[in-house]
Parts: sequence; structure tokens; C-alpha cells
Amino acid sequence: MSKQKKDAFMKKELSPEELLKFEIAEELGLGEKVLSGGWRSLTAKESGRIGGLITKKKREMKREAVQKEELF
Repeated sequence: MSKQKKDAFMKKELSPEELLKFEIAEELGLGEKVLSGGWRSLTAKESGRIGGLITKKKREMKREAVQKEELF
């Protein structure tokens, strides 16, 4: 992915959820596809994988927050 495209995309002041979504897309090798064609360019399978990983990540974050609360 070209640094210019990525920087331009990130300058749009993404919400934390949108940033997480894009980071996961990059991890799956879909970052360039999203930058060139937008989120609509993804297949249902690709979108589903991103959604599943977002859910998994949010559960992990919630579990970590609960564990931190229990320590205090």
C-alpha cells in the first residue's frame, strides 16, 4: 500500500471503530482494495471476515477491561 494513499485515508479523522475496521482489513491484505475501490468493493466473504474479527477483538477488549476492574 502506498504511504500517500494510506496517509490521505487516515487524515479523514476516522472514528475508533472505523480505524479498527481498516486495521483489520490491512491485516487481511485488503487495505489496498479498500483504498482503491472503497468498502463496497469487498466481497461478502471478505466483509464477513472483517466483521467477525472486529467482534472477536471487541470481546477481547471488553474481557481485558473487566479483568482490570477486578484487580482494583
